[in-house]
Amino acid sequence: MKRLIQIALGLALVAALCAPAMAKKLVVAHDTNFKPFEFKGEDGKYTGFDIELWQAVAKIVGVEYELQPMDFNGIIPGLQTGNIDVGIAGITIKAERQQVIDFSDPYYDSGLMILVREGDTAIKSVEDLKGKIVATKTATSSVDFVKACASAKEVKLFPNNDGMFFELMSGGADAVVFDMPVVKEFAMTAGKGKVKTVGPLYQGQSYGIGFPKGSPLVAKVNEALKKAKADGTYEKLYIKWFGYAPGK
Repeated sequence: MKRLIQIALGLALVAALCAPAMAKKLVVAHDTNFKPFEFKGEDGKYTGFDIELWQAVAKIVGVEYELQPMDFNGIIPGLQTGNIDVGIAGITIKAERQQVIDFSDPYYDSGLMILVREGDTAIKSVEDLKGKIVATKTATSSVDFVKACASAKEVKLFPNNDGMFFELMSGGADAVVFDMPVVKEFAMTAGKGKVKTVGPLYQGQSYGIGFPKGSPLVAKVNEALKKAKADGTYEKLYIKWFGYAPGK
């Protein structure tokens, strides 16, 4: 009996040694509130364009993952240290960011837009922000734009969208400058009748999926994005979350 047990244990050990290694679950970081790209739904689970696009990409690539919500300003440092494997949070592809992380091909074309209170008639463009208090989100490209172009009296920075929108509606800021799809979505939903967008679209930008430098996932994800666009998956998700087809 003892001999049989030893043989069984030996066979089990050989099987374990010869079996393929278990694939690591990727840690995929996303913003906590960047509607309609990522936000917490009524069921308490995160959803949005980024979340569902990554779901489609991961299925094509054949990888398992777990979502890790975090403040936007922690995502790039997390990629740099390797604590997270993927960052998808409407991350603008910028030269300085490309020095410290790798990006996928662009998956969304955006830009910056000004949001003011409904009754405001003084602010119509970035030039009108001179001497004003402007709210925006920490560690985003909108911060650079406001500081370089707005001549604002003060720039108030917030870790999430809720903070900057509340600051505007409560009178603590004269305007919000932030990513066009997020600003427009807020103006049409929670801020409807209270705020409005003004002026043109500033600084055409592209969003990319972020990875640690040298990640082998970049090429695989780029191929998956191409496939998702070719088979209609991308367009279907785009229409679902933005209400119109890409390029329209």
